Amino acid sequence: MPFFEIVFFAALCALAWFWFDTVKAREVGRAAAKLACRREGVQLLDDTVAFRSLRPTRDDEGRMALRRVYDFEYSADGNDRYRGSVMLLGREVVMLDVSSHRRTTRVIIN
Repeated sequence: MPFFEIVFFAALCALAWFWFDTVKAREVGRAAAKLACRREGVQLLDDTVAFRSLRPTRDDEGRMALRRVYDFEYSADGNDRYRGSVMLLGREVVMLDVSSHRRTTRVIIN
């Protein structure tokens, strides 16, 4: 197999891995946002999260991981819209914010 084909196949595999990892992380973020909204007694609007940022960073053990931040909207009474966010390090939720409707502090997990 020529070198170019090996490099192309490796790049294709890396792209597929990144795609599936991103889909899984998004689902983890959506589930965390949904659970936090349920616990706060508010409604997650559109039942989805929207991608905000992606950057490489180190976890607590010094390993490289992808930090993803997703935004979502929720409502306290059906007539208002508030913005929340969820931050994942790899597939682990490290911060979740649903505080703007109560003017409280952010919840930091970890």
